[in-house]
Amino acid sequence: MKLIFDRQHRATAKKEGSIELRITWQRKQRFATTGIRVLPRQWRNGRIVNRIDALELQDTLDAYVAKARKVVNDLTRAGTLDMATIVDAINGKQKNDATENVRQKLLPYMMERAAVRKYGRAADSCERYDRFLRWFEKWGGMQTFDDLTEENVMKMDAALRRKGLKPYSKWNNYHRFLNSFILDAVNDGIIRKNPYKHVHIEKDKSSGGIGKYLTLDEFRRMEALEPATNYLQHALDLFVFQTYTCLSYTDLNAFDASNIKEVRGRKVYTANRGKTKQEFTFLLLAPAQAILDKYHGKLPMMSNVKYNEYLKVLAMSAKIKKPISSHWARHTGATMLLNMGVEMEVVAKILGHSSTKITRQVYAKLLDDTVADAMERFEKRLSGSGATATYGQTGL
Repeated sequence: MKLIFDRQHRATAKKEGSIELRITWQRKQRFATTGIRVLPRQWRNGRIVNRIDALELQDTLDAYVAKARKVVNDLTRAGTLDMATIVDAINGKQKNDATENVRQKLLPYMMERAAVRKYGRAADSCERYDRFLRWFEKWGGMQTFDDLTEENVMKMDAALRRKGLKPYSKWNNYHRFLNSFILDAVNDGIIRKNPYKHVHIEKDKSSGGIGKYLTLDEFRRMEALEPATNYLQHALDLFVFQTYTCLSYTDLNAFDASNIKEVRGRKVYTANRGKTKQEFTFLLLAPAQAILDKYHGKLPMMSNVKYNEYLKVLAMSAKIKKPISSHWARHTGATMLLNMGVEMEVVAKILGHSSTKITRQVYAKLLDDTVADAMERFEKRLSGSGATATYGQTGL
């Protein structure tokens, strides 16, 4: 017996891999999942390291291996060791029907895996898992592992389309979660194949951010509003502050003025994103500082639900016909920065993206427009300076 990490080579620096127990006997191998997943840097020489709960997880692994050895020894002494059923024997499952695996209820397994996947994540990430599971149970289109078919994945996609969801939202809020649970089931040996392998679900990742921003004119109209109630004024101030800082709602809610530092006479805010733990930094611009001063360093926070409700009222007042929400402020701020020529690396640092690749992906369509505008200006300069004729003469 031997513990094996990431047998299918799917782990990355930020994606956990499964730890399995390999049982070898008479040139036959079986793999039993331990239910424990860690990052590559947390697995060294067959042991779990670099985690706060490393000792507890290692004790769990050791107990699992000890139990497996006892089961194998008992079966060997009884002369009933069977490699076809050894994993079930170790896990305490005696199956009378070879197809019982796929007849098991799907939702309990998904809820169990969700509890593991949510461990240590931010509250908004956990809520997305819960929201998906609530919808999936209500939809009811897949009840058992046997229902994980290509046809049912397409039926689920059709159901989401009937809800009016766009490709980005369908994948990011629904299919992505089901796919993650299916990958776990494949790793655990419950099912053999992933139906998503041959079903193409449009992701359209590039539209996630670029479709959700205000133009500079729209933002100015929002900024100039004079709301009739304190609640609307608070929502407006939060939106303006968010736009000038590019904060997500989670990080806005966690905003701590004590993180502001003086750097060469300027106020700079640095923290780690609640969602990804990635560090971000931005200069506290004058409009944002004015709002912070207005509330004596403590922003007038409210629930995201109420915040979004008030923002829709404010948008109507500003004659903006867009379904804005709190996250639009983050995208609006980033869009303005890019349109004004701020370098991609700087915008990525402000947003707390781990690389410019993420920034480029989210704002790809905007960048295409920016490139086109830049080339159009270049063409006009050529025409105005007479350079076009020179261009033609050189044959370039």
